[in-house]
Parts: sequence; structure tokens; C-alpha cells
Amino acid sequence: MTLAEAKVIVEGLIFAAERPLSAQEIAEIIELDPATVEALVEEIRKDYGPRALTIRMVAGGYQLVTKPELAPWIEKLGRPVIHAPLSTAATETLAIIAYEQPITRAEIEQIRGVRSDSALNSLLERGLICEVGRKEGPGRPILYGVTERFLEHFGLRSLDELPLKSIGE
Repeated sequence: MTLAEAKVIVEGLIFAAERPLSAQEIAEIIELDPATVEALVEEIRKDYGPRALTIRMVAGGYQLVTKPELAPWIEKLGRPVIHAPLSTAATETLAIIAYEQPITRAEIEQIRGVRSDSALNSLLERGLICEVGRKEGPGRPILYGVTERFLEHFGLRSLDELPLKSIGE
């Protein structure tokens, strides 16, 4: 296969995927090395130029999306935009998990000062957090961490893009 053919295939894979695809995943599918895939994605991104679509890196993979500046017009299509916001409790709990993971429910509640069962259940249902193991010790409590869905939801490539915590937090 030529690089031009590979470029078309890469674009098609990114378009058809239900979730962001990593360079490694694409490389395995089309039998090229990840560095070549990354170069092809960069070429595709340049090809889009000022057009409506772009490829963004999110949650460790590539995703084909409309450019954010088009949101006001796309919303006028009348498509329901589901923005069921997280409750304050869920947002607080999610932030604690993102910064402190892996962390137990008891540790979350100690930081928040209130019970967090409902917030944890909401975050688990949305796929933003998951169980990542068990802590050694009495009762072997569940440890929680954020998921790839968390990164996708917030448009982050990795947890390294989280804002720095303030001193004293």
C-alpha cells in the first residue's frame, strides 16, 4: 500500500471509530509503524485547513470532530444537545479522584467531609470513574480512578493536562 492509500485508510478508521483510536491501534490495523501513522494524521489535519472538520487528540487517541467555533450553528440544527451537568457533589468527587487516584470511598469522604455514595454511583454510571483495584488492609476497600471516558469528556489527552493543584489543597 502506498502512503497516499494509507492516509485515506487512516482517515476512514478515525471517522468510523466509536472512540478515539491511538496511533498504535491504527498502526496494528494497517501494519505500519506508529510514527508513520502520526505523520499521516498530521498531514490529514493540515489537509482540513480552514474546513469544518479537524482531528483532535483526546484520551490518548485521535478523533474526527467539527471545529469548536461551529458549535453555535450546529446547535441550530435542532439536535438535542444533552448536557446533563454533574452535580456539585459529583464534580467535587470527580476532581478528588482525578488528582488523588487511586483512592478509596473513605478517603474521598474524609477529604469532602460528607458521604459520597450517590456521587460515586453517578460517576460510575456515566463511565467517568471505575474500580481500579483494592487497597491492602482491613476490608480491602475498593480503589477508584478516572477512565478514558473522563479524558474524552473533558477533552484531555492525559491526566498531565489537569490544572495544577494549588498549594495547601
